[in-house]
Amino acid sequence: MVEIVFIFDNGYTLSSENGATVRRDDHLLQKGKYFINTAGSLRVNNEPWLFRTISEGDQAPPEEFRDAVRERDFGCVMTGQPALDAAYGTWRGYTATPIFPLSHEQQWVTHGYDSSITIPGARGSITSVQNGMLLRRDISILFECYDLSINPDDGYKIVSFRGNHGRIAGTQLDKAVLGNPERPVDQVLRWHFRQAVLANVRGEGEPCFDPDF
Repeated sequence: MVEIVFIFDNGYTLSSENGATVRRDDHLLQKGKYFINTAGSLRVNNEPWLFRTISEGDQAPPEEFRDAVRERDFGCVMTGQPALDAAYGTWRGYTATPIFPLSHEQQWVTHGYDSSITIPGARGSITSVQNGMLLRRDISILFECYDLSINPDDGYKIVSFRGNHGRIAGTQLDKAVLGNPERPVDQVLRWHFRQAVLANVRGEGEPCFDPDF
């Protein structure tokens, strides 16, 4: 996560306020103050993050996308909660959520995410089932607001940037969906995680230099 917020030209270590070195492991950093130690220089990554709106109303995905995601997942893949009424055609409380927002198709193509899709969507690669997940509606809103994300490079761990919503922070994406050949592709999950870090962490990660150091 540190490597997303900052750009280094040399190696670095992280230490807490009491001077203890923070080891790199699978645990999230606790809230607090940290010092970055490097023999080189660093700068804040000024890469813009992509603003998105909730995929409802005029921004709702096409029916073909919705149906494909429902048929694959049959429940919220982040909480593991099944859509119990799906057998009766009722999906109330569950939303087929795009990982990369459909309203930004130009950026999707420009950055080559279309090349990672192997199952075409009805309205282009961005509407592929591989760019979607079925989520409980409240989780979907948090995901689209970048409050929740999934790190595909850390065992598909669910990361919360705003408290432990639904007690799922630190858990992992449903293994059933990961074993499905129609699963969301890592490139798109990685994009969302990077966006979430830039949107949430960078504002509090501006370097503050002590003139007495």
